[in-house]
Amino acid sequence: MSDPAVSESSSISAPLLTLRQLSCERDERVLFGELDLECRAGEVIQVFGPNGSGKTTLLRTLAGVSPDYSGDILWQDQPLPRVKWEYAQDLLYIGHLPGIKKALTPAENLRWYAAIGGTTTSVTNDEALRQLELQGYEDTPCYQLSAGQLRRVALARLYQTQARIWILDEPFTALDKAGIAKLEQLIAAHAAKGGLVILTSHQDLTLSNLRRIDLLDFPGSTGEVPYAS
Repeated sequence: MSDPAVSESSSISAPLLTLRQLSCERDERVLFGELDLECRAGEVIQVFGPNGSGKTTLLRTLAGVSPDYSGDILWQDQPLPRVKWEYAQDLLYIGHLPGIKKALTPAENLRWYAAIGGTTTSVTNDEALRQLELQGYEDTPCYQLSAGQLRRVALARLYQTQARIWILDEPFTALDKAGIAKLEQLIAAHAAKGGLVILTSHQDLTLSNLRRIDLLDFPGSTGEVPYAS
């Protein structure tokens, strides 16, 4: 496992998120096991591993979507079950699929997410969509958009959220070169403001505060599953 390249302030601060002996089995096979990890404010953590090693499962576990795990997850030194509500309020998860309702327009999708999230922001829907070059598509049904545009609609939420931790599964999928650069800048800015980003990606990221984690570097992980994670 490579050494983290993080700022001095983040290296001495208390961890936001802590994993202790985190493990997950599927069909009597270990996806990942004995994960001990401390994630601090200002870090961008990129999770690596071969297909089937459990990258998506790990992110879904950290996002509270997949409860099938053993070990402990702590949020600001508190066991996650004890602070589940507070953690959910400070978390934004965007999965491998965009999570966009195709019958709705981009603007309607953002309004829907804002309503269920219960948070307010000074960034309007139009401004968030403009940041991702979706101006002119605000009122277009999402089923008429391309895969790259659907991904941008999902990522527009990053401009509006007040969540401190972002968990992103392959967020660069279907983006063009300009979109990739824009998202990298957004991730870097969030970390610089004291946020935490945990992501999977095949992109070669060059962020100064990037830490790369290979699941197979942990002693209980084998990656021996017959299908992708």
